[in-house]
Amino acid sequence: MTGHIPIPPGSDFPLENLPYGVFDPGDGPRLGVAVGNHVLDLQAAARAGLLPYPTELAVDTLNPFLALGRGAWAETRTALMALLTSERFDHLPPGAVRPRPGVQMLLPFAPGDFVDFYASFDHAANLGRLFRPGSDPVLPNWRHLPVAYHGRSSSVVVSGTSVRRPRGLLGPEVAAAPTRALDFELEVGFITGPGNRLGDSIPADAAADHIFGMVLVNDWSARDIQRFEYVPLGPFLGKSFATTVSPWVVTLEALRPYLVPGPKQDPEPADYLRTRGDWGLDLSLEAVLRIATGAERVVTRVNYSTLYWTMAQQLAHVTVNGTNVRPGDLYASGTVSGAEPGSRGSLIEMTRNGDEPITFDDGSQRAFLEDGDTVILRGWSERPGLPRIGFGECVGTVLSAFG
Repeated sequence: MTGHIPIPPGSDFPLENLPYGVFDPGDGPRLGVAVGNHVLDLQAAARAGLLPYPTELAVDTLNPFLALGRGAWAETRTALMALLTSERFDHLPPGAVRPRPGVQMLLPFAPGDFVDFYASFDHAANLGRLFRPGSDPVLPNWRHLPVAYHGRSSSVVVSGTSVRRPRGLLGPEVAAAPTRALDFELEVGFITGPGNRLGDSIPADAAADHIFGMVLVNDWSARDIQRFEYVPLGPFLGKSFATTVSPWVVTLEALRPYLVPGPKQDPEPADYLRTRGDWGLDLSLEAVLRIATGAERVVTRVNYSTLYWTMAQQLAHVTVNGTNVRPGDLYASGTVSGAEPGSRGSLIEMTRNGDEPITFDDGSQRAFLEDGDTVILRGWSERPGLPRIGFGECVGTVLSAFG
């Protein structure tokens, strides 16, 4: 598909993608859509009468647009395609299309809630083998339900935001100090649109009516703080200090050609977790670690389709007790890992809890992240005969702790 805005070969953002974000060109934040190396100002286009929903598109967060629902999302996508490929493009006001490198990207949605799942069997098994050798690496409940915890929505930040090394209580000496085991987690999250009423649930087969799109997620983790605090109620300060998301929300509609069957589940899940149709996703992921010396390397490559629990099952599980979800809520997958070396989505797995550090070309080593290190996450779906649908990058650099 071709349009009026040139698309470089191999771009993450062809016309078939059209991901949504919030950008500031210097005179205030507004909604935009990425097209190649440019961004289309949705506020300007809507005010010119070229797009529907001018009220919802004239704000600085996606939440009002998310609340409109699937019909409005489809109508807007159709209108965008027509605008970008027809003579309507000539009616855009000056400045409505800007180079992406010249704008600042902001958090695209305002998450009222953030839930982080533990949906990768291989991640759960890898950690189980590390910390419970000689026993079943995966706990009995894991195969029956999508395990998760509630995160801290106030510390969800957009790609490019630096992350301060957190402080907390470290064991076994029980000393308050900066973490010595700072880690990243390669994850993908989905963003909800219309929610449900308190007391109602969302059936797994209705998930497509409630999931707008997806972002890359880095769930930064302080492993030593987490290890000392997590029994009996789970992660708290070891996770809550920062979560980074990519700036462009890739819609479920754009990813639809890449949906694949989910993994075989044994035992068969409970009725409310059963789905019809494909809810796995063929999404290639990689993490790059650029250390403070300037050396860098790809430290993992894995596919999102390896996840045991799908998005639809995750959303159904969140709401089965009647809890309500809202537009803009973030639901992350948990670390996406494979069974083989080179496919593990966190340093604690790659380095076997620091015992086998990663070596870089300049001789530097990393067991966990050091100050000045940068983590870059990337994700894309691509097949012969289909367009590349990419997420861009999710980037964060570690700053030294206060004090």
